[in-house]
Amino acid sequence: MRILKILLVFVLFNFSGCTLFIKDNSAIKSSELSVILQRGKLVALTEVNSINYFIYKGEPMGFHFDLLQAYANHLGVSLELMTESDVETSLDMLENGEVDLLANNLTVTTERANRVSFSSPISQTRQVLVQRKPELSSQSKPVRNLTELGKKIIYVQKGTAASKRLKNLSEEIGSEIVVVELKNYDVDQLIELVANGEIDYTVCDEDVARVNAFYFSNIDIETPVSFEQNLAWAVSKKSSELLANLNEWLENFSKTAEFRIIRSKYFDNPFWAKRIVGELTHLRDGRISRFDEGFKKASNKIDWDWRLFAALVYNESRFKHDTESHKGAKGLMQFMPTTAQYFGIDHSTDPNTQINAGARYLNWLEQRFPDSTITQDQRLKFVLASYNAGIGHVIDARNLARKYGKNPDVWDDNVDYFILNKTRYYRDSIVRHGRLKGVETYRYVNKVFDTYNHYRNIIPE
Repeated sequence: MRILKILLVFVLFNFSGCTLFIKDNSAIKSSELSVILQRGKLVALTEVNSINYFIYKGEPMGFHFDLLQAYANHLGVSLELMTESDVETSLDMLENGEVDLLANNLTVTTERANRVSFSSPISQTRQVLVQRKPELSSQSKPVRNLTELGKKIIYVQKGTAASKRLKNLSEEIGSEIVVVELKNYDVDQLIELVANGEIDYTVCDEDVARVNAFYFSNIDIETPVSFEQNLAWAVSKKSSELLANLNEWLENFSKTAEFRIIRSKYFDNPFWAKRIVGELTHLRDGRISRFDEGFKKASNKIDWDWRLFAALVYNESRFKHDTESHKGAKGLMQFMPTTAQYFGIDHSTDPNTQINAGARYLNWLEQRFPDSTITQDQRLKFVLASYNAGIGHVIDARNLARKYGKNPDVWDDNVDYFILNKTRYYRDSIVRHGRLKGVETYRYVNKVFDTYNHYRNIIPE
């Protein structure tokens, strides 16, 4: 059946205290290095799976994610990530100027090289057949001779190197291999279907298969269907500066201890791999934490995206309902004692009550910014800054923006400037709430939206 589905009060001011931007779906126009540096942002496309990019216990991780973050840091720009599982769509997005860089385990082929420019190889791998072990399948022995694949049905991701390889193999063995290409399923899901007995075969990169084999002990991945192939990132044919810089960085970075640690973390640690693959199962079900239902109900009451609420809570407490900061803030929402007392909660209050109190406070803060001239995304940033630093400091920063020719209704590059620099302006006659080391608040707002964007990438609404 699953296969058929596949096809078809200012007392509340004080709280404890890599930028990812909300995605703009318009084309970025140019992906040349000079433009990226001027823009201050690298826009990259990857795929959600157990190797590339995923969320683990609320935190974004992944081999290609870590490499992308390292490269963005090298360039001195922020990183914006987009996700797409279909290879052809990904290539189209790169060619159309919607992204700067395609960062997948992309097999280097002549056909693709006619469309895009490949980086130096990130790694090498081969395609392998994923099947169940004989004692757990209808087969008396595993397929080892590729001629045995004739008349077999093999499910693969649409547009991948695995699909093309199987079609070529069908010609080589002189017997049709029935290749079913699935657009909306990632490789980890296909492997899980094999492990669960819902399909008999899939083909994928050996690296990904090996990570999954640590989790699914009943799968056999020992039959190669291709030679070793180079895997690389890709840029537009028009991005020669970016390609040259990327290749120089890859050559140097691949020799560092940092690169070896990153690679070992995702490819050579069975215990870690088991946890990752298990977590991805929860993510596909739309789960971020064990408190999601509480987040959804509370967010619905204040008309927030529950994933933004979850991102705030993650950055406050890492989803630990009984944690306490060095400043004395407690619980999931990290309320300071005066705030907790105001809402009638204490350190022993159950998580759902904490969540509801947090939602009530966020709603109270949002009502302090009723100006019709403030767009919703900017209002949310004012709310987040107020949650972290206290609303008084945000009011001061807005008043300073108004006085010194900035836009008091815009956080980015306007009000945030006076949050960052309040130690310079706190003696100004317009300031009512004293000094603030605003860098923490500035980073907090960016980090919550960073986390939120990751959750939007990976978790459906």
